Amino acid sequence: MRVVVIGAGAAGLVSAAEAARRSADVILLEKNNKIGVKILMSGGTRCNVTQDTDAVGITGQFAHAQRFLQASVGAFPPAAVVQMFQAAGVPTKVEPTGKIFPISDRAIHVRDALRSAAEEAGVTIRSGTAVSGIERIDDDHWAVATEGESIQAERVIVTSGGKSYPGCGTTGDAYQWLKRLGHTIVAPRPALVPLVGGEHWTRELSGVALQDCRVSVHVANQGFQGPGSKTRTLVTRRGSLLLTHFGFSGPAAMDVSGVMTAADSFSDVRLIADLVPDLTEQEIRFLLTDRSRDGGRRNVSTVLGGWLPQRFANSLCARAVEDCSIAQLPRGAANDLILSLKRLPLPVSGTRGFTKAEVTAGGVSLAEVDPKTMASRIVKGLFIAGEVLDVDGPIGGYNFQAAFSTGRAAGIGATL
Repeated sequence: MRVVVIGAGAAGLVSAAEAARRSADVILLEKNNKIGVKILMSGGTRCNVTQDTDAVGITGQFAHAQRFLQASVGAFPPAAVVQMFQAAGVPTKVEPTGKIFPISDRAIHVRDALRSAAEEAGVTIRSGTAVSGIERIDDDHWAVATEGESIQAERVIVTSGGKSYPGCGTTGDAYQWLKRLGHTIVAPRPALVPLVGGEHWTRELSGVALQDCRVSVHVANQGFQGPGSKTRTLVTRRGSLLLTHFGFSGPAAMDVSGVMTAADSFSDVRLIADLVPDLTEQEIRFLLTDRSRDGGRRNVSTVLGGWLPQRFANSLCARAVEDCSIAQLPRGAANDLILSLKRLPLPVSGTRGFTKAEVTAGGVSLAEVDPKTMASRIVKGLFIAGEVLDVDGPIGGYNFQAAFSTGRAAGIGATL
């Protein structure tokens, strides 16, 4: 039986190897001259392959896709991914954040291990081969059109990715093929993407990183009246936040970006930052009003600088009051500072788009794919895995884990 796999990324390499190990004649097509280009770029060229957790810890981070991923991730959890790379000669390490990287800190070792595994299983890899369409010939045969030829196969696995990082070749080609075959495509949108916005004072602080803050996305039922208004929280993430000349980046901002792009308009949602998540409002109030011993002599900006980068602390202080000692701090200015520290609005007007997005939200509707085998429920002999599905998770190796797990399930399913 011949299986054609379209797209030699994380999901495609794993699915091709799994199908070949089960005696299928597998051809893996990749339109780029290099395979696994996105793997090579990921994690700052280090490639965060998965997260130090179990299957439940992975799937629990995927919102609407949680239930869909349970079967594939349960059958191939993070421990299995680590074992896969260990067996391929790529030992891994766990960093304090829970992210798992190759010990070498080189993404090329991850890509090469996946390629070698596929080749050793008997996969024929054809790079520089763009697919222009797929067509079902009859109940048992498919035709995969490339530039200059048509490849026939009994099974087709689509792992061509979404639209994020189009420079890697992921330009959403498969959406149209799959739509023509009857699949529903949930509108693709950027996720894990830097946010455009901010105010003049935050953009002036470009390059400043807030190492530990909690950011939340809120929607107000009757319009947004300010950080203290009654709003519904859509998502909350804790991590570092980077101020940039265009807005916000870093894990905290990027992790909530997919929720923001899901809104009808950026005016319908608001990003709020808790700059000191380990301190309560009461604790901050005490520290900003403590006049005992030498406490009252300390400048307000100096106190804030103990919690935040000094440049940021100076700017935040200047927004509320001319810098003064704690003893001189007016009550109203103290209230403004507390509000800013715990519920600072971060205006967002857009994102950097697919060009800077790490993953794509949206894609093939999960209701139309068997979660155990990744088989299309619409067309016989078609399997779909990886980022082309309507699956997106947070930073931390979750998306690679989903790609490996769904790719493996598709490779096995295609040979049943």
